[in-house]
Amino acid sequence: MPVAIDETTRQALLRFQATEATDHLVYRRLARSEKDPANSALLQQIADDELEHERIWHSYTGATVQPQRLKSLWYSLLGLILGYTFVIKLMEKGETQAVAHYEEYRGRIPEIEEIIAHEQSHEDRLITLLDEERLHYVGAIVLGLSDALVELTGTIAGLTFALANTRVVALAGIITGIAATLSMGASNYLAERENGNPNAFKAALYTGIAYLITVVILVLPYLLLDESLYIEAFVIMLTAVIAVIFFFNYYIAVAKSLPFWSRFGQMAAISLSVAAISFIIGLIAKFFLGVDV
Repeated sequence: MPVAIDETTRQALLRFQATEATDHLVYRRLARSEKDPANSALLQQIADDELEHERIWHSYTGATVQPQRLKSLWYSLLGLILGYTFVIKLMEKGETQAVAHYEEYRGRIPEIEEIIAHEQSHEDRLITLLDEERLHYVGAIVLGLSDALVELTGTIAGLTFALANTRVVALAGIITGIAATLSMGASNYLAERENGNPNAFKAALYTGIAYLITVVILVLPYLLLDESLYIEAFVIMLTAVIAVIFFFNYYIAVAKSLPFWSRFGQMAAISLSVAAISFIIGLIAKFFLGVDV
């Protein structure tokens, strides 16, 4: 039987209960959207575990709480876009904080030891069993993304001040970007096939898609702004570069438990350095070649 608790403890347990109810809803939605039966079953198991925790807290509070549906919808959307591994790892960060709060109730809540042990180990073991396809191709995605950021950032930076016209820069960027996408995908396919990868085509596809998406993001400011606003387009493009680098490295850091800031700093430094060098080359080329568009 649950022990008696004071009102302060009850309010804390109500917060725990709401968190567990929300997590249950998130994992259940992820399980339903997952096509692989084995992964779906594992995700449903996590959902069931969270529901059991919620029931334990309910036995103390005696209240029925509603899950945070907006938070649940947000995590479900992240799961569709970025994959369930990312969502689970992200939620596990919150679970770590929850465990720290649970520690305060050792000795007062008999079931707390079981819940803490469960949160610390069981879900982590389940995560290692999950097999998400996109994470097998992180290397291919990194190849396409990093090459596009370095090559296109440099190319567009150089062309921006050499041509001083957003439309002309956009045209050159699109042509260069599409050609480079096809070249990059084909090169990666040949390299993967040479290494005996049976999924060489899929790896090349991930590389090409990552490259093409980056091309679109970098060229878009030049398509949207007036042709005379090439400096503004350039600034927006650089901001987009930093945003893409930040987002991608954050995703990889969470999904694969890798350090974030060192990877982000390295990729950002390389891309911006190439942009700066290309900018100078563009100015020099414009001066010596007398280009005036």
